[in-house]
Amino acid sequence: MLEQADSTVQAPQADLTSQTSAEDFEPRIVALFCNWCTYMAADLAGTSRMRYAPNVRVVRVMCSGRIDPQFVMHAFARGADGVLIGGCHPGDCHYQEGNYKALRRFRLLRRVIESLGIERERLRLEWISASEADRLRKVADEMAADIRALGPLQLSIPAEEFRNAEGAGAEIPSPEIAGETAAKEVAVP
Repeated sequence: MLEQADSTVQAPQADLTSQTSAEDFEPRIVALFCNWCTYMAADLAGTSRMRYAPNVRVVRVMCSGRIDPQFVMHAFARGADGVLIGGCHPGDCHYQEGNYKALRRFRLLRRVIESLGIERERLRLEWISASEADRLRKVADEMAADIRALGPLQLSIPAEEFRNAEGAGAEIPSPEIAGETAAKEVAVP
């Protein structure tokens, strides 16, 4: 009896992929903000009671240069319609060159997402200092409007593939993909 009750209970999904229709589409934007500048601008916007698009979900990182490209790809895979990266102005990075690293990664990521069929407008990089709360509000509102005009992100990769890869941790090459020799090299005697 207890087993039957457990089998009918479903855990809530962490996916962002469920959307009712194109008419009531509201974009989901993941914002990866530098702790020292852009996150402080978001904080200033909040304490100043400025209103900006509620579609933006802020994730604080210590430096925009520490944003791993996998963070962006994971956001898109989990249902984000857009990703906004915010960092210090060039030359003002608290870690000397972090924003230059972010710019290089951003340029690479743009090419990667375009090769996957994702519009380049869905990924945006902005330099916003701690005192530019109004600029942050403008950028967030613009991005939400741009993504709303593009519509929901349509990925052709089935969601269960992401769930399976996520649960497995690091991917180990399978013999079908990497060949028999690769599988033998990984084996420990």
